[in-house]
Amino acid sequence: MPNLSSEFTVRLAATGDDLLAVQGLRYEVFVNELGGSGSGVDHQRCIETDRFDPFCDHLMLENPDGRLVGVYRLMTEAMAEKAGGFYSEAEFDVSDLRARGRPLLELGRSCLHADFRGSAAMLHLWAGVADYVAHHGVEILFGVASFHGTDIGALAGPLSLLDAAHRSDDLQCVAHKSGAVMMNILTTDAIDRKAAILAMPALIKAYLRLGGVVGQGAYVDHAFNTTDVMMILDVAKMDPQTRAAYAKRAGS
Repeated sequence: MPNLSSEFTVRLAATGDDLLAVQGLRYEVFVNELGGSGSGVDHQRCIETDRFDPFCDHLMLENPDGRLVGVYRLMTEAMAEKAGGFYSEAEFDVSDLRARGRPLLELGRSCLHADFRGSAAMLHLWAGVADYVAHHGVEILFGVASFHGTDIGALAGPLSLLDAAHRSDDLQCVAHKSGAVMMNILTTDAIDRKAAILAMPALIKAYLRLGGVVGQGAYVDHAFNTTDVMMILDVAKMDPQTRAAYAKRAGS
């Protein structure tokens, strides 16, 4: 097992080899672990790619040995303009966010190596995002976050809790009808809150701790074997103490 208490390094991918390493970790997690597929999966080279990769910045989290253990893909509006849109627009209508006239940043393709989940790794990765947000003057962060699997019945608890307790009442992002499912499957009284929270992926819980909210409806992505929700984070509404905690690396 790696030394999970060691410091990490966060940087942006700067070379073609860096990008291949990012795509390799994504393959390990999204394809080998979660059973994802699709046209961007290259089994021969063991990488997971899509058409948006060349237009984005890729945040890399490395341990002291230089091993890549976490990644996050970052797309500004200028990058989306060159790419022909944001990645998440294939699943959600983000026109309301665009119409606000506030600087946007789409977060996506986040994953951690299995050995580093439950450690401070996610905190360090978010610290890198915080630096990026400050540098680019971003005001609204958004992106899809995924539950493993497409059995909506099995996800009824966490989806219903997200809809009941964390749905946005201001910023609107609605799942496209082609893959949309309602999230309010259970009544509030029928939700086992403890079990629902335990069933939520760490990434979703990280958004919620920062004050994030969810859009309207979930989107079933059969190619990736996931059920996706739209997470939205208004930087101005973040709790100051929580924001400070994520804005510095653990132990720094």
